[in-house]
Amino acid sequence: MKIVKLCREGTCCPAVSVFEDRFEIGEDANTCVLTAEEFEILKEKILSKEI
Repeated sequence: MKIVKLCREGTCCPAVSVFEDRFEIGEDANTCVLTAEEFEILKEKILSKEI
């Protein structure tokens, strides 16, 4: 598992936890779980500036 914090300080912000079969985005009770395929779709939409 790899964890990437979504802020520069790295102490009080959401994180992306990367597992072999899923991605968890958020913090505490506010967490979204995406499959690898769903994460790729999200990434494509962000890179194309659709969202």
